[in-house]
Amino acid sequence: MTEINHADIEPYLRLSVFLGVLLVMMLAEWLFPRRDTQSRLKRWPSNIGLVVLNTLIVRVILPGVTVALAIYLTDKQFGLMYWLNIPSAVALVVCVLLLDMMIYWQHRWFHHVPMLWHIHRMHHADKVIDVTTGARFHPIEIVASTLLKLIAITVLGASAWAVIIFEILLNGTAMFNHSNVNLPQWLDRILRPVLVTPDMHRVHHSVHASEHHQNFGFNLSVWDRWFKSYTAQPKDGHLEMQIGLPYFREDEQALLHNMLKQPFDDTGK
Repeated sequence: MTEINHADIEPYLRLSVFLGVLLVMMLAEWLFPRRDTQSRLKRWPSNIGLVVLNTLIVRVILPGVTVALAIYLTDKQFGLMYWLNIPSAVALVVCVLLLDMMIYWQHRWFHHVPMLWHIHRMHHADKVIDVTTGARFHPIEIVASTLLKLIAITVLGASAWAVIIFEILLNGTAMFNHSNVNLPQWLDRILRPVLVTPDMHRVHHSVHASEHHQNFGFNLSVWDRWFKSYTAQPKDGHLEMQIGLPYFREDEQALLHNMLKQPFDDTGK
């Protein structure tokens, strides 16, 4: 039987899941919107253009580097999972969970370290939150996040499958919890103790600093609860709350070339 080449299948798996979740959430937003759905024609070209740009950068500068590192670590039996002799199935689950926790802390650092916040705030400058916001990150942040993942993968000795599953979950849940979907309240109550729901994450995109510096999780909601960064509801209500930042509110700031310049702008310093 031919051995699976993780490095070869990883980009196709990630792209397939990304496009599938993106299209499903776009359809759900159209059929069951939570808030006003205007401004797509103004925002989507730049947000989607940023996705294309980030994909090209990652594939050119860091092509499949996280999976390649995981394959190397497996070959060398390097990392905590090997040193502690943890069974492979258990190690896979543990690594996916710990990598998700790492992303929680990375996100928190990007809010509370001024230099990192200047990079990350472009994500928050979107005045409307929908599925495309979930992929709206500055290229500098994408590269920095990849480097942090490499450190975490090395320390853990995460397997290729753990990395692939983690990346797919991260991309999929980011689009889900940023989506403008009117999730039934009974379903939100069932999911929220474990998963980050759209209503939970929408608080994180409030114009109020006391709220957008809360709810940092992308996949599991337990990190915010355990590490005391959880806010259940926005004080202005989901329908009336203002999304974005107090600055970068001009329409031209939603153009791709202006978005890329925002980390170097002293506005809101």
